[in-house]
Amino acid sequence: MPETVPSVEAFIHHLPKVELHLHLEGSVRPETLLELSRAKGRLQKETEDWISQRARRGFRYSGFKEFLNAFKLVALLLETPSDYALITSRLMEWLAVQNVKYAEITLSVGVLLWKKQSVPAVFEAVAHAACETGSRLGVRVNWIFDAVRQFGAGHARAVLRWAVRFRSAGVVAFGLGGDEKGGPADQFVAVYREARDFGLHVTAHAGETAGPESIRKSIELLGAERIGHGLAAAQDESVMGLLRDRGVSLEVCPTSNVCTGVLPRLEDHPLPRFLRSGLIITLNSDDPAMFGTSLEGEFVRAARTFQLDEADILRLSEYGIRSAFLLESELEDYLVSLYRAAGLRTTHPESTDYTDFTH
Repeated sequence: MPETVPSVEAFIHHLPKVELHLHLEGSVRPETLLELSRAKGRLQKETEDWISQRARRGFRYSGFKEFLNAFKLVALLLETPSDYALITSRLMEWLAVQNVKYAEITLSVGVLLWKKQSVPAVFEAVAHAACETGSRLGVRVNWIFDAVRQFGAGHARAVLRWAVRFRSAGVVAFGLGGDEKGGPADQFVAVYREARDFGLHVTAHAGETAGPESIRKSIELLGAERIGHGLAAAQDESVMGLLRDRGVSLEVCPTSNVCTGVLPRLEDHPLPRFLRSGLIITLNSDDPAMFGTSLEGEFVRAARTFQLDEADILRLSEYGIRSAFLLESELEDYLVSLYRAAGLRTTHPESTDYTDFTH
């Protein structure tokens, strides 16, 4: 009897996955939002209306600013450390269902400061929840502390201080999100230099709602090791060359870009061009609950939309592992697990042949 060839969906699910661009606050699914609002006895109608509206509109927003306002509504429901612990546990469970083995979760410390909440209390709650749930389900996480760029350099430096304080507790990087045009990279040069001096990795959202120059400045001025989104790189061959020459990874989030109105259709995402150009591309869900997606869903959509084969999917998975802020020995362990799951005859990362499958 001939062997049954697994579907692309089954192949994707079977692979151990890594996610690097994942916002904790954007991972709160509708049922958890309702649970939070009912428990508090406030914002319940607003939350129910918002969930219904999102479903009716297919999780699409009129533009990036409407999305930021929606993110703000979710953040306002997170009032206590226990709220944050709850959503962390639920996210860990969701990751486990998708066979995600490692994630770097972004915590919007900038929003915590804006809400005047205790950063130590919240981080200790989420770190404990992640450790407890993750050890039970086989999911490991580290953390990225994110500043809100439109709040300025002083605010970003305050976020950095907390990242430094909790570096030994799993905070591996400092990042910058929010409105690119409202907080250009030039304003944060000194802050990023300090972050690197303290031994933190650095990332930046760039080329999502601004042009390719935002990406160039994030690399050349800030020293960003990974770029969140990076869509605008497709507009400038020299920026793509800079990404390639510096080995800077792009954390692409296709569904997010369509839902926020940055792209009209998924088919318009430059992911295939980036891959053909030799860029390091990682696939991510960004704010999955706010866009009706997941990491596994992103892989499936990308495979269907861009006719990716198993070798392409494996390449994206490997890029995700290689771009993680982990020790080389840890990266190799994840790579070996990936190759074994894919059925490769070789399990040596340095000699991978993407066409050498046993199934």
